[in-house]
Amino acid sequence: MEKILIVEDDKFLRELIAKKLLKEGYEVEEAIDGEDGVRKTKKVMPDLILLDLILPGIDGFEVLKRIKEDEKTASIPVVILSNLGQKDEIEKGLNLGAVDFLIKAHFTPEEIVEKIKLVLAKNK
Repeated sequence: MEKILIVEDDKFLRELIAKKLLKEGYEVEEAIDGEDGVRKTKKVMPDLILLDLILPGIDGFEVLKRIKEDEKTASIPVVILSNLGQKDEIEKGLNLGAVDFLIKAHFTPEEIVEKIKLVLAKNK
């Protein structure tokens, strides 16, 4: 069973996406801030990380950087899910190693799950 780590401080959105993923048969781990996200990544070794950028403590860019700098976790695909959507923010996220950048307002939870499926299928 594939494991997804959702790093998102918005409880409502995090639980909504987690429910959809569980329904699709994924195992779901949740982290509510950046430090927790990095810690859980190393502990759980998820198949994919769904990462918010605006987080308490260290931000999503820093989380992404730390995950990609650690050779144990560097190969885990990271999909950014954020309200930030400026071109430079998107580029920064992709340059740091994210495989995709989704702007929250543009995607329904169902579409987010579909994106996750596509990324996981590509990584097999």
